Amino acid sequence: MTTLITREELAKEIEAGTVTVLDALGGEYYDKAHLPGALPLIESEVDARAPQLLPDKAAAIVTYCSNPACANSQSVATALERLGYTNVRKYREGIQDWSEAGLPIES
Repeated sequence: MTTLITREELAKEIEAGTVTVLDALGGEYYDKAHLPGALPLIESEVDARAPQLLPDKAAAIVTYCSNPACANSQSVATALERLGYTNVRKYREGIQDWSEAGLPIES
């Protein structure tokens, strides 16, 4: 199981620029709202897009989707780990928790 990251930890890493954040919802959900600087990457695109999008397999990566009931973030994290990425974490609470905490989102 992928290591979890808290909202507070993630906010600090985004602010410091020390993490690549991946929105596992993609499509219109990504267009509507996503965490600051997040890149869209859905499970079906991981094999094709990850090598170009994430060239450093040791870099800090965090996946998220909508909320704890959404399995997309774990699916993307698992696919990345299968490809050899070694520093993947999951923000289980997702964009719902982020926005309810009043933190900034982009669209």
